[in-house]
Formats: sequence, structure tokens, C-alpha cells
Amino acid sequence: MNLNTKSDRKWIFVSGGVLSGLGKGVVSASIGRILKDKNKKIVQIKCDGYLNIDPGTMNPVEHGEVFVLDDGGEVDLDFGHYERFNDITCKFDWNLTSGKIFKSVIDKERRGDYLGKTVQMIPHVTNEIKDKWIKIGNDENADIVIVELGGTAGDIEMSLFFEAARQMALDFDEKDTCFCHLTYVPVLSSVGEQKSKPTQQSTRILQEIGISPDFIIGRSDFILDEKIKEKIALFSNLKKENILSNPNLETVYELPLIFEKENFSKLLSKSLDLKINPDLNKWNELVNSIKSPINTVNIAICGKYTELQDSYISIKEALVHAGAHNNTKINIEWIETTDINRKSDLKRVLQNINAVIIPGGFGNRGTEGKIEVIRYIRENNIPFLGICLGLQLAVVEFARNVCSIENATSTEFDSDSKNKVIDIMDEQKDVKDLGGTMRLGSYTANISKDTIAHSLYDQVKVHERHRHRYEVNPNYHEVLKEEGLILSGMSPDKKLVEFIELKNHPYFIATQAHPELKSTLENPAPLFLGLVKAALKKVN
Repeated sequence: MNLNTKSDRKWIFVSGGVLSGLGKGVVSASIGRILKDKNKKIVQIKCDGYLNIDPGTMNPVEHGEVFVLDDGGEVDLDFGHYERFNDITCKFDWNLTSGKIFKSVIDKERRGDYLGKTVQMIPHVTNEIKDKWIKIGNDENADIVIVELGGTAGDIEMSLFFEAARQMALDFDEKDTCFCHLTYVPVLSSVGEQKSKPTQQSTRILQEIGISPDFIIGRSDFILDEKIKEKIALFSNLKKENILSNPNLETVYELPLIFEKENFSKLLSKSLDLKINPDLNKWNELVNSIKSPINTVNIAICGKYTELQDSYISIKEALVHAGAHNNTKINIEWIETTDINRKSDLKRVLQNINAVIIPGGFGNRGTEGKIEVIRYIRENNIPFLGICLGLQLAVVEFARNVCSIENATSTEFDSDSKNKVIDIMDEQKDVKDLGGTMRLGSYTANISKDTIAHSLYDQVKVHERHRHRYEVNPNYHEVLKEEGLILSGMSPDKKLVEFIELKNHPYFIATQAHPELKSTLENPAPLFLGLVKAALKKVN
């Protein structure tokens, strides 16, 4: 590529320094939100240094939630932030890992694409990274591409991505690329003063790589004061106005508003020679609803990954979205179901709960506790939403305690059982590999009229995302219906149960899908809206 050629789009690179977990995903999503314009298409790319092709087989306690896209891609949870903030539909190709890049390079080498050349990290691997970035921008006809570089500046596993970003700045006109660096600005309790040294060191590391940031975003407990901004600017060769605050907030959705108060969109527009007219009025109203709610409800999430709440981040955020549209604060109670084994436990644990969610999950641990929770809330008229495994366990509970099917269970828990009301899908029976082999992505469900599902979606065909291997055993459909379980949503071929519900209950509904994955602040998931409304009725 010729140096300093004009790009067809603008490139914003978001990096982090000092330590991980500062919230680059939220910053990247917030940048997208303040640049959101009906006349501009924004694409968000995430780069991770790990050698996994995707996070699909990674432990959610270690890595956080696996986010599933419409196209079936299993991607980093930061994609959830991108979609929730910007109402965009991301694609699997937008999540680049070292594993993906290396596999692509090695495949090309094996095919002979490099024509006998010695294949090296530079230029071949870095060119592969740049080519993928550029292809995504071209394929999507994007106006703005935001690239989040995972990890921290100086990490060995991210060095090639940083080098590729450095080269992109050389390849294109200076008005086509922009670097935003997120750093940590600690406040020492002993002196109560914001300290700039970690930011200075991190910026120096970035400069040693060959990247000079255009903006520095200081993650701190408070808004950065003028003194610390001046000091950071001095040591970073930047104007003070290019040093921005990322303080602790009541809700992450407030960050775009903080950025706007510091004129970030105007500064970015000037840096990139862009014309942007963002509209944050509705966003501001929803954030105010989150910060100053009228009502409060207590909703329990009963799972087995509760020690790391990022395992259920999309469910948490879907509740926030539904709460914002109902002027309601959601107090989430995390219940570890492996600890529940007696009815007295349930009465004590659920006594102040207004609604319950049983989320998705895998494996046998904690399932009997969840089944007991479902029985209790069914019998005591507590609003309930089951998601994926939550639907399957609701069917198991109903089969055991209403249909009197002795030892009803799932193949996942007991493959030798005679009464497997939940069974592995036919197309999954011969699958050996774990990665990317489940029923993944967006699928259609036909919704029956005069049901809770239909009243919530107001459609007869809905599209939700899935991530599962098991289904309600078709051999038990009729007996379940005869005893009062409503199969309110089915796959188009009428073989797979997508939604179930109960009639004589304030709100008892479950889905094989993951509706939380399509919920956004401005367009919340219908099932979560219904749950919050049902919880409010229980309070009142």
C-alpha cells in the first residue's frame, strides 16, 4: 500500500494501558454512540491476543459471558456493549483473535499463496490483520470503523495487532486514523489526589511502539480535575482538551453523556474531518430513568456462575433496559442453586423476591436446586422467565410434578434415564468437537396467538438467538400439552419447542432462545419488559 493514501472510511483505534479490565469495550461502544448519525454507518471490531479461534469453549468464570451473534458467531462479551449502545448487528468476522489470524496465515502458506517466501510476523501476519480490517470496512461499506485492541499496551500477545495499527496510521492520510488510549488514574486515599504517573508510563510504552495517542481517556473514581489534565497533556504532547474523563458512574450508559459534556464528538470530528450530528435526547431520558427511578423490584437470577457476574452480563443489562422503560430500579439477587436443597431454604431465599430468572448454562451441577426453585415459583405465583436451560428445567419440573412422569430428566444429566423429556437434538448426536458446533445464531419461531409470547412480541414470527444442543423431546409434546403446558412458540417445522408458558399464572414463560442477546437500551427485549411489569404488579 502507498503511504498516506486517502481511506474510504475513518479508523478509530481504542487501546488500554496500566491494567486490564478498565472498560475498553464500554469506551469503544460509547465512542460509537456519540458518533452515531443516521447518515453514518459504524462498524466495531474487537481484537484479542488469545490463540482460541473464539471464546466459545472458554469457561465463563474465567473469560466472562460468550456473546452469540445473529450469524452464529460466538464472540467476546464486548460485542454485547457494541450492540446494546449502538443498535447495530455485529458479525463473527468482526472478532479477530490471534488464533484466527495465525490459522489464516498458515492455511495460506500451506496452499502456496506466499509463492515460496519466508513467512514472517512482519509483514505477513501484520498484513493479514490489516487486510481483514480493511475487508470488513469494505464489505460493510462503513463510514467509521472502531477497532478495540484487547489487553494492554506492551502485552506480548497483542504486539502484532498494535504494530498493524501503527502501520495503518502510516498507510493512510493523517485525517483518516485516530488513536484513543484508556489509562488508569488512581486516587490515593492517603492524600486524596489523582495521580498521573501510571498514565505517563503507559503513554510512554505506547509511544515506544510507535503510536502517539490523539486522545487519552482517564479511568478514575472521579471526573479528572484540571490540574491532572494539564499534567497528563504535558507528558503526552497533547492539548488539555484531548484528555477526557471516564469516572465511576451509576450506569455505564451515562458515559456517552460524560463524553459529550467534554465535547468528545466535536474533537473527534475535527481530528477525523467528519461531519456528525448525534442525537442523545432519548438516550439522556433513559439514563435519567435509570438514575432516578420511581419504582423498585427485586429479581433473582438463579445460576451456577454467580461468582463472576460478567457470566450473565447480557441478562443484567436486559433488566436495566426493561427497568429504564418502566422507570424501575432492578435489584438483582444472585442465588447459587447448588446451595438449595430444602423447601425451607426456598421460602427464606425467595421471601422478598418479586420475579425469578433461570438463565442458560451447561452441566448437572445445581440443576436440582433450579428445578426446586421452579416448582416453588410455579406453585406460589412468582413471575418467572426461563432462558435456554431455564426452559428445559421448567419442562423437567412440570413433567415430574404435574404430569407425574417419574424421574423425568434430561439426557445431559442422565443419559440412561427412561424418561428423557429433554433430549439431544438429532443433528447434534454425532458431533464430537465442542467449538462452534451447537445450534447457534438467529432462528425463527412461530408464535401462537392468544398467548403471553404473542402479547409481548405482537408478532406471529419472531427471531431470537440460540446456543444449545438439547431440546424438548418431541415424544413428550402431547402429554405436556394435555396437562396444561402451553407450547406457545415452535420452530417453523413444528418439531422444536421455542416458547412455553402457563395460563393460570401471573407470568410464567420460558424460551429456548437467549432474548437478552438482542436487548438494547433503546429497544429492550419483550420478555424482560414483561417480567419487570409482572414484578411491579406483584409489588403493588
